[in-house]
Amino acid sequence: MIRGVGLDVVHIDRMRRWDKIPGIFDRYFHPAELEESRSRGSSMHLSLAARFAAKEAFGKALGTGLRGIQLTDIRVITNHNGKPDILVYGSAAAALARSHGTKLHVSLTHERDNALAMVILEE
Repeated sequence: MIRGVGLDVVHIDRMRRWDKIPGIFDRYFHPAELEESRSRGSSMHLSLAARFAAKEAFGKALGTGLRGIQLTDIRVITNHNGKPDILVYGSAAAALARSHGTKLHVSLTHERDNALAMVILEE
């Protein structure tokens, strides 16, 4: 049964601006997300924008937003075929448990200046 759906869009320039602020990426992204995104070279900001949109969409799917959730506890990964998935730890795992959600589905896309993410929370 679907418990929630979240959708979010992030303008890529937001990540470019953040890149000029020391330490801000460390506040919002899991270290493995940063490593993977940086390995994408010129697509780094696009990758980070999509991941940030997924974190926001996760909060919307919960129906509570991200209050009380440390964003580094939400990790967006991609498998060998490029399919995205979300791993949750600590505060995000606790929020997922409180929502009675057991499975997350995520879809990411980007076009020119925007990255979009949709998260479906299933029980």
